[in-house]
Order: sequence, then structure tokens, then C-alpha cells
Amino acid sequence: MPYNFIATARRVLDEEAQAVAALSARVDKDFENACERLLACTGRIIVTGMGKSGHIGTKLAATLASTGSPSFFVHPGEASHGDLGMITSEDVVLALSNSGETQEVLTIIPVIKRKGSGLISMTGRPESSLAQLSDVHLNVAVKEEACPHNLAPTSSTTAALAMGDALAIALLEARGFTPEDFALSHPGGSLGRRLLLKVDDVMHGEEQLPVVSADTPLSDALLEMTRKGLGMTTVVDDDGKLIGIFTDGDLRRTLEKGVDVRVAGIRDVMSPRPVTIQPGRLAAEALQLMETRKVNGLIICDDRQRPIGALNTQDLLRAGVM
Repeated sequence: MPYNFIATARRVLDEEAQAVAALSARVDKDFENACERLLACTGRIIVTGMGKSGHIGTKLAATLASTGSPSFFVHPGEASHGDLGMITSEDVVLALSNSGETQEVLTIIPVIKRKGSGLISMTGRPESSLAQLSDVHLNVAVKEEACPHNLAPTSSTTAALAMGDALAIALLEARGFTPEDFALSHPGGSLGRRLLLKVDDVMHGEEQLPVVSADTPLSDALLEMTRKGLGMTTVVDDDGKLIGIFTDGDLRRTLEKGVDVRVAGIRDVMSPRPVTIQPGRLAAEALQLMETRKVNGLIICDDRQRPIGALNTQDLLRAGVM
């Protein structure tokens, strides 16, 4: 009979889900105390752990750092050979060890205490040496590992990861950390582009912007559209204020109505009250506005309603905003 991989996978997922669910009842005053100490930290949050706990710690340090809590990981073995110099009295150490008896971690605890750094531990044994030596202990014990031999760290590492995420998000909310703050830590990815890029960075402005007056013949307006290559032109009054727009779609509708493009004026065929956005707004806001209003382009207008730029979905696509 072939091995039932699906049944094993479902069992593992169910057991790990139960391990994480059991943590909720343990989020108590100790968790609150840990958050308060981390929030008050004037230095860095130093995460440490050995083996699989170290891998979880590395991820946790990265999550903390990207959500407003400056943090980095220190390997306990390397710490004993010089890297303890990275830790100062202003720092708080977050130590991970399922057994709470990991020798490499315990070895550096006296020095951490001597430096005056705070110590928060996350273990599966509240009675362990590490837990007893800590200022605050978070209990991440699991009933058993998902490993059939109850040996390979599985449920325990998942529980530690989940508790670490709970800490990070609690701190994020307490700091009032915003999506824009998050983007400052991720400027190179699509998230950063979505959150930081402004319409000013994407729009076609100055000589690239098609503009005609309301008295312009349609034939001349079509020439302006062709020269600028944006598939549209803005229409302004005598004061330079935006009063309309004429697009390729408007041209098709005009031809379907049998309008003679050689004699018609742009005022007669333009679409009034085009969708606009102000400069300085996020490109992500422009995308949301275009989706809501079901348009393929936007006109950027200054505070006097004069057009200063234009953008379309292709511009946002090239910029990585969509």
C-alpha cells in the first residue's frame, strides 16, 4: 500500500494548529510585562537562540526590526567568543530555548546580567534555568511535537514563532506604526513602491502634458493628442483651469455619432468634470481612485484646478504599483 502523505500532512497541521491555539490562554500579565519592557527599550532588542530556536529567533528579529522595534539576532555560540560586545545596558535580550537548558544560551546569561541588560525568555518549561533567571518568562510549552517520535522541533518552533509574532504586532500597534513606516523599511520591494511612490513621480508633466483651450477645433486637439502620445488631452478655460478631457474613447464615440471632426470644436465633444487628484498624493491612492471611478487615467491638478500632469494605468504598471 502506498504511504498516505495527505493524512500525515493533515495530522501535522492539526497538531501544530492546536499548539498555537493553546497559547492564547497563556497571554497574561507576563506577556503585557514583556511588551512594556520591549516598548521602553532605549537600545536594541537582541534575540538569541540555538539550533531551531535560533532560526525562529532570526526570523523574529527581522520581524521586529521591520515593524518599528530595532532588533538583531546574536548567535549564542558567537556571543561567547566576542559578539557579546554587541549587547549594551540599554538593550533587552529575548532568549529562545524550548528546554530552557540550552548550554550556549545559559553561558552568556551571567554576562548579560552583569551588563544590566533586560532579559526576557521564551521556553517550554517555566521551571527551567533560563526561565528562572529571566526578568520575564513567556511559556510556549506544547503538549507534544508533531514528529511521531516527539523529537524533531515542529509544534514547539511553530508555537515560539507565533508568540514572537504576537509580541511584534502588539508592539507595532502600541507604537502607532503605519503602513508608511513599514514601507520605509522595505523601499526596494513592490510594497515600498506601492506605499511611498507619489503621483508626482509617475505623472507626465510639463511639455509631456497635452493641453488645449476650450475654443480649440477638434482637429487641432487631435493633433495635440498625437504629438503627446497619451491618448487624451486636457481642456482648459481662459484662466488655465481644467474643464474637461477628450480621450481616444471619446473620439470613437464622436465618430459613431457621425460628428464631422473637421468642423467640430473640442468644447462640444469633450467629457466635462474629469477625475483628478492632487500632487503629493500616493500613487497607490491614484490606483484606488481609478479602480473606484472605473477610469484608465487621471489628471493631476494644483490647488487652483490647473492641470500639471497626467498618468494612466500603464504608468502605474511600469512603476510596479499594480
